[in-house]
Amino acid sequence: MSKVRVLVGTRKGAFILTADGKRERWQVSGPHFAGWEIYHVKGSPVDPDHLYASQSSSWFGQILQSSTDGGQTWFQPGAAPDEKPTFPPKAASNKFAYDASPETGKPLTTHQWYDGTQHPWEFKRVWHLEPSLTDAATVYAGVEDAALFRSTDGGESWCELSSLRGHGTGPNWQPGAGGMCLHTILLDPTNPDRIYIAISAAGAFRTDDGGQSWKPINKGLVSNFMPNPAAEIGHCVHHIALHPARPHVLFMQKHWDVMRSDDAGDNWTEVSGNLPTDFGFVIDVHAHEPETLYVVPIKSDSEHFPVDGKLQVFRSRTGGNQWEALTKGLPQENCYVNVLRDAMAVDRLDDCGIYFGTTGGQVYCSPNGGDSWKPIVYDLPAVLSVEVQTLA
Repeated sequence: MSKVRVLVGTRKGAFILTADGKRERWQVSGPHFAGWEIYHVKGSPVDPDHLYASQSSSWFGQILQSSTDGGQTWFQPGAAPDEKPTFPPKAASNKFAYDASPETGKPLTTHQWYDGTQHPWEFKRVWHLEPSLTDAATVYAGVEDAALFRSTDGGESWCELSSLRGHGTGPNWQPGAGGMCLHTILLDPTNPDRIYIAISAAGAFRTDDGGQSWKPINKGLVSNFMPNPAAEIGHCVHHIALHPARPHVLFMQKHWDVMRSDDAGDNWTEVSGNLPTDFGFVIDVHAHEPETLYVVPIKSDSEHFPVDGKLQVFRSRTGGNQWEALTKGLPQENCYVNVLRDAMAVDRLDDCGIYFGTTGGQVYCSPNGGDSWKPIVYDLPAVLSVEVQTLA
């Protein structure tokens, strides 16, 4: 029987949750890296036991961890095999040195801030890790300050795809509330040269040549907090999702507005429809139904909790506009948690499972596409990310 492995990153460690295909009884492993912020944990589609984790601390900096046995043991890529662990572990930020400008060849040590002043580029943390769809040793990293890196040796060394940060729109990038982070990386399964990324707050970009050049893909986005609400750059994109069978169709949860593109991001239309509020962070797509979407509306950009204290997942079976509330098994009073941008995932079982984690430390699972929900675990540290692996 197939089983699932849920990888959970939290404010104070990582947790690995496993169950068989019925998804009724769960085993919990963790905390791994207790006390550390684990911004993201994700496994390779090629080798599911090859996991990558982003480990961060305001005191000790950014560290990368890897596992080749499904999370039973971990190591820092690049460390000598007989090297004894240290505390704190050796920071990995030096492996993420920002590259030179592809236009001038000069080091990109500073950039013009949105207020017209010059600021140094900083390496603060890895927000998102995206393993290659075809090679277990290749992985992409989205970091703060906004940049995209790639490793082809399992994380031992990294090379910046610097044409993104050297893009001429850089002076119009600005930090969102969480910082100027590159938080979304989507790889096109039908075209290895096409990658989508999103930056808060700059917008979405696409490369069609493996990262040599980038195109802003924000036409149709409207952000009323900007001087020019329909500007090409400056939108606070929270998350983007696609279905592997239709990688040219994108769905976006923006800082206000749920959006859809049917042409690889060249044009966007709003599909918020009858949602009680269209502010939120997560968005995902059913594994077998490319027109079935999931979002978790939050009251507002200043009140990051569910409307009326009712935790509700909303599902659209029509690719947007028409939404239904999914509440069975979820708290419907006095619930004031948030669901962050990387904290929702789907499995690939025949009855598609939907998972999400909250800042209150709960991880919920629906084994039936959202019709009903049960908590897998309570009382974890605040959940930052949720990923799921469907294992044979």
